[in-house]
Amino acid sequence: MTRKYFGTDGVRGTVGQYPITPDFVMRLGYAAGRVLVEADGKFPPGERPSVLIGKDTRISGYMLESALEAGLSAAGVDVLLTGPMPTPAVAYLTRALRAQAGIVISASHNPYEDNGIKFFSAAGLKLSDEVERAIEAHLEQPMETMPSDKLGKAKRINDAAGRYIEFCKSTFPTDSDLRGLKIVVDCAHGATYHVGPPVFHELGAEVFQLGTLPDGLNINLGCGSTHPTALQAAVLEKGADLGIAFDGDGDRVMMVDAQGRLYDGDKMLYVIAKHRKEAGKLEGGVVGTLMSNLGFEHALGRLGIPFERAKVGDRYVMERLQQLGWQLGGENSGHILCLDKHTSGDGIISALQALNALQANDASLADYTKEVELYPQVLINVRVAKGFDFRADGRVLEAVKAAETALNGSGRILLRPSGTEPVLRVMVEGADGDAVRSWAEKLAGVVREAAT
Repeated sequence: MTRKYFGTDGVRGTVGQYPITPDFVMRLGYAAGRVLVEADGKFPPGERPSVLIGKDTRISGYMLESALEAGLSAAGVDVLLTGPMPTPAVAYLTRALRAQAGIVISASHNPYEDNGIKFFSAAGLKLSDEVERAIEAHLEQPMETMPSDKLGKAKRINDAAGRYIEFCKSTFPTDSDLRGLKIVVDCAHGATYHVGPPVFHELGAEVFQLGTLPDGLNINLGCGSTHPTALQAAVLEKGADLGIAFDGDGDRVMMVDAQGRLYDGDKMLYVIAKHRKEAGKLEGGVVGTLMSNLGFEHALGRLGIPFERAKVGDRYVMERLQQLGWQLGGENSGHILCLDKHTSGDGIISALQALNALQANDASLADYTKEVELYPQVLINVRVAKGFDFRADGRVLEAVKAAETALNGSGRILLRPSGTEPVLRVMVEGADGDAVRSWAEKLAGVVREAAT
């Protein structure tokens, strides 16, 4: 059974367009609440399940938060409100406060016009397919408000930010600090704006803030991990040692060195994995995705670190890590999982793990990643007719075979349908940048002709 509303990371869309409307989100809250009430009949009389709700800084968060609160209350579930908090903070606080679920109102790195609803289980993990299907089944049923004496109550968690700041700091070695470092922290005018800078400051760094003045409309606007040029310029202007950029909901991170050079998720993951390997603390290997750079994979191989690829999406990276019993994984977008530190990808904690690795080895980002030669990678999105299957088209398959022959083992090709729009993503990667771009454009042209 496929899911009707849930994608790989909750329910997402443009605000005001179905399903990101107040009426649907209220019914979604109600459906989730009913699943929780029915799944756990162990509550003593007078006690109810509780759900923690956090959000990023989009203006629509106020509206959607109220809708969720109404739906959950109608289902007989208490609501714990944190206000703006990073997605990984909600995962942590859900566990710390023993809530039955956590909900994040965010569209991550998307512009402010979009928003979404993401769920965490009581263990701080993404919901299973089974639970998401149960919620969707309840969405098809009438909404019946509980009797007044069984309605849920709402409570604001006033110390949520402080709790999360201390949790992040606890993942950094207690015998180390960041004294002497000048760091520019870009919070993308998003959910980390009031928790990211204090973490690094309280660990001893001199912190210059960027993207910490959210107004509801400027999240991810020309800043953050999706637009790192502002951070690169600020690092050079301030004479900082490092720059750290988060996305709107704080689960992704990029870094910039003192020369203004950008380090993506692949290189950051390499820093963490290399240090753990050298310290004898690496459990297993590293899980990447189909988009992880081939040069990154080869660099890990030279260190003797096993590497596996999962489908694109942190959900699939997590699944593969759990299957293998490994701890480290992530995406080149900067979404990194350190499962010995947190149950969720966390930009702040990932940055701290990278900083710890550099400190322990008295190395710069450039020095510690010099063995990683990322291959040129060209990605072209081609609009296709609904239902187009490139695997069944002889012209496309023939073109792919020709490209693979030409690259002769020095690159790779990936054709991947988008999960959210009628687009086929054509990616070519290899050692020869000119050949990579040429073949990407050729393959995109073949797909465009075949799909029209």
